[in-house]
Amino acid sequence: MAAIRTKYREYVVAMLTLAGIPEADAKAAAIVQLETRIAQAHWTREETGDFVKGNNHWTRADFGTKAPGLDWETYFAAAGLGSPASFVVWQPSAFTGLSALTASEPLDTWKDYLAFHAIQSRSAFLPTAYGRQTFAFYGKVLSGAQQQRDRWKRGVAATNAALGFAVGKLYTDRYFSPAEKARAEAMVANIIAAFRARIDQLDWMAPATKAEAKAKLAVLKIGVGYPDVWPEYSGLRVVPGDAYGNAERAQLFELGESMRRLGQPVDRSEWVMTPQTVNAVNLPAMNAMNFPAAILQPPFFDPNRPAALDYGATGATIGHEVSHSFDNMGALFDATGRLRNWWTPEDFKHFQESGAQLARQYDAYRPFPDLAVNGQQTLGENIADLAGLAAALGAYHRSLGNKPAPVVQGFSGDQQFFISFGQSWREKRREAALRQGVLTDGHAPDEYRAFTVRNIDAWYKSFDVKPGQTLYLAPADRVRVW
Repeated sequence: MAAIRTKYREYVVAMLTLAGIPEADAKAAAIVQLETRIAQAHWTREETGDFVKGNNHWTRADFGTKAPGLDWETYFAAAGLGSPASFVVWQPSAFTGLSALTASEPLDTWKDYLAFHAIQSRSAFLPTAYGRQTFAFYGKVLSGAQQQRDRWKRGVAATNAALGFAVGKLYTDRYFSPAEKARAEAMVANIIAAFRARIDQLDWMAPATKAEAKAKLAVLKIGVGYPDVWPEYSGLRVVPGDAYGNAERAQLFELGESMRRLGQPVDRSEWVMTPQTVNAVNLPAMNAMNFPAAILQPPFFDPNRPAALDYGATGATIGHEVSHSFDNMGALFDATGRLRNWWTPEDFKHFQESGAQLARQYDAYRPFPDLAVNGQQTLGENIADLAGLAAALGAYHRSLGNKPAPVVQGFSGDQQFFISFGQSWREKRREAALRQGVLTDGHAPDEYRAFTVRNIDAWYKSFDVKPGQTLYLAPADRVRVW
């Protein structure tokens, strides 16, 4: 990363120079040094994902004693946080470290740091040269991209970011029919039923733990396609020809909407993803999930192909999100979304041991000779992939209603299911982007997510996988979590 840090400093110099800020070289050096110290106060990627470690509650008074240096009451007032009496402090060392830096670092350095980030964060809406410099670093250096997206595509992305649900309403009206919504909801219900059946079949889990798990599953709030109530943008002023101002007003509008929720009951029907997002999400503190319309489209979800293919692709994704409620972090939240350990000690120990075995499996995957996947960093996603694939396969079998699966082009139903799962993980990434992902992403590279099949017994029967073949694991080495 040394070469990338050098390029980053050059980027800071270039942006300050474009803005006409004098002594850009010296100021850039001080900014990068300050950012390095800020980074050192933060936790690692693995620690950041530890919900128990992050569950720290501070009163307003605690900030002044535990993180001296910053005038916290002035900060809270300026941030519109005058009312809350307590806060969850996810990384205490970051608050303590940053507050100390406000006292130890020169005020002028902080001013330069804030000026740079004010420019950098708005570069897409400044004259073209600013956007080109940002692409040169974040696009070329960090991601390996060689060409900036067309201007019209960046304009669509900006509109999507500012008016996401308004765009989503247009999108779903055109591309997501009521019939497809109903078909997806039926698949979700079937997968949840399959997951419930898997809980009942666990021979290592005590009845008390099973009861808690099924209670959580029973009240899981699931949104398919789009929200029940569409968010309104009536309070956002959009001015033709004022891209910069529109972006500023959109950010402030979204901040205002978030601040409005403070102190209010949790709205479990709220969506955090727009319908046109090709993704899905599990929200453990809400015990809720969003499945946007855009991921419920061909080639993942297609009414014109065999059901086995849909279950292997979209079904595995749905199973993945359901399973996030029971991964190494989601399993720490109860049916109401509270952070509460509802496991018996013996069951939790068994669960953790299975997770550790899966982490070791992923530690062995190397996309490059000098870089391996971090099994602990990606553990939650890997558990969800494994449990979700198993649940989707069970749901597919349930969907057959005790009838034999139709053979298509010589492939059995299970073979179609696994082929579709593998196809769903096809990807192409430049080396720079892949390296960055391995270091920072909670997901393993897609190639290794497809390798989830190695832990599923039905995979071996379907394709007669033998010892010595790449995707073979001895029965004792196959991980079984749920």
